[in-house]
Amino acid sequence: MLQNKALILDRDGVINKDYGYVSTIEQFHFIDGIFDLCQAALAKGYIIIIITNQSGIARGYYTLEDFERLNEWMVAQFDKQSIPIRHVYFCPHHPDSLQPAFAKECECRKPKAGVFYQAAADYNLDLSQSIAIGDKERDMKAAQTAGVGTRILIASAPHCAAAQYVVQSHAEIMVLLNDQ
Repeated sequence: MLQNKALILDRDGVINKDYGYVSTIEQFHFIDGIFDLCQAALAKGYIIIIITNQSGIARGYYTLEDFERLNEWMVAQFDKQSIPIRHVYFCPHHPDSLQPAFAKECECRKPKAGVFYQAAADYNLDLSQSIAIGDKERDMKAAQTAGVGTRILIASAPHCAAAQYVVQSHAEIMVLLNDQ
């Protein structure tokens, strides 16, 4: 059976500007070039998946319902650009949470790779043919552990051994994608 390949995106810092615990439409500002990047990936046969840590839920900064409302709005904005987001996987946990439902050490919180494996199972992904883009070392470590073939760090950190490429912008990622 033919496997899919995915463009796996972190949210804050990759899709939108990361102001810290973004939880409302008013706080959400798309990063220039994200729609073009996703359209180029779709044209090359990639499906689009988002994998994001959302510890703001566990920390009580916003609710699960707040996250879901913002998520629905974000996916609708991609839809308006003819970009289907197949799934948004998220981890609401944090071991220091005061909320028992979210206070745990889990396999879905990056840098662990549990959600990557779940996405691979759910969408029949060949992770070795997929691309992960993140802005934190934990994004790259999770992708590396899961066996994602191409790992691109948007330069929030100058060096990350788990990243194959470190870039400054979505335009640089477009160049890499065209070489895929």
